[in-house]
Amino acid sequence: MRHRSLLVLSIALTGALTVTACGSRGGSKSGGDTSGNGLTVTIGVDAPLSGQNSATGLGIQYGVQIAVDDANKNKTVPGVTFKVKALDDQAQPTIGQQNATALVGDSSVLGVVGPLNSGVAQSMQQVFATANLVEISPSNTNPALTQGPNWAKNDKKRQFPTYFRTATTDALQGAFAAQYASGPAGKKKAFVVDDKQTYGAGLAGIFQNSFTKDGGQVVGTDHVNTGDKDFSALVTKIKSSGADLLYYGGQYDESELITKQLKAAGDNIPLMGGDGMYSQTYITTAGTAAEGDLVTSVGVPVNTLDSAKDFIAKYKAAGYPGDYDTYGGYSYDAATAIIKAVGTAMAGGAKSLPARTQVVDGVQKADFDGIAGHVSFDQYGDTTNKQLTVYQVKSGQWAAVKTGTYSG
Repeated sequence: MRHRSLLVLSIALTGALTVTACGSRGGSKSGGDTSGNGLTVTIGVDAPLSGQNSATGLGIQYGVQIAVDDANKNKTVPGVTFKVKALDDQAQPTIGQQNATALVGDSSVLGVVGPLNSGVAQSMQQVFATANLVEISPSNTNPALTQGPNWAKNDKKRQFPTYFRTATTDALQGAFAAQYASGPAGKKKAFVVDDKQTYGAGLAGIFQNSFTKDGGQVVGTDHVNTGDKDFSALVTKIKSSGADLLYYGGQYDESELITKQLKAAGDNIPLMGGDGMYSQTYITTAGTAAEGDLVTSVGVPVNTLDSAKDFIAKYKAAGYPGDYDTYGGYSYDAATAIIKAVGTAMAGGAKSLPARTQVVDGVQKADFDGIAGHVSFDQYGDTTNKQLTVYQVKSGQWAAVKTGTYSG
């Protein structure tokens, strides 16, 4: 069972909770600091905090919390106290849309970090855009979210000026994975599976096309449903295909079971996936069956960055649940971009909170070194940080085996 804090349980029960930097609970919709010490700005967080994908979602929540704590301690924006309002979307688009409406309705919310899942993001973007409320995802990778539905035809059009992300897209990640699989990994035949979701299906499709272009052969494809537990029929198909690699587009909840059942059936080919699999939870659940499996993830390993050492130390010292190493650094940087935008808008001694449109403008102009890399955004709202990493399970841990940018 994955660890749950009492805070997360409270979130799941109430659906809305404001967490102050000192850990007390409560909310103010007036934009005023209830302590009387100045103005309050709330940064919303939307992620799966319970159920599927929650280990990763909790890493997002507490990455933001540490950024807010640092901003308050350092008085980054004089006269302003920052708070976090974390809502649980349970990885469900309909809940995400409800959460977006709730965050928009809180006038103290000047920015939102999240969501985790691209499919959830699709349900939220219009809500935030209509309210001019900035949204920065640390993890969404579907290219259409920023570049429009015809991005693959090189007809890129930004749909929502309020949407940004600190993670690079699947257009690069899927191709990067295929390049590694057909190159250093020496794989010739891939079986490709996805979970039918926006993120998983999109990533699997890009991998499949790129792997074929790189000289590999796709010997079979299939789909699973999120929440499935028995993959015996799929395992039989994979074994009979002669594949030397299984590529999975989706989250760790299903892939950790697929690899376990595949290896138990005697097919010891590696399973490879994207950043939705990059979690220690995957290894913990799959056990020794995960050994040799591969993932790609955005950026470089956060635990190798001097800039992230303080963040990691604070995360561990606080005993926060979840996996900080997947998107915790990108969440910290996303929150920092919002905090800096508020500071820019209030420069010169402003006595009231800025308009939400001013924060959107400030984020678009972001240009600073974050703990996970440089933070700035292009004309689509995409990060200019295009680095990616391939990880492999070695001795029960994710180990980086290649870091770089897609060179195709």
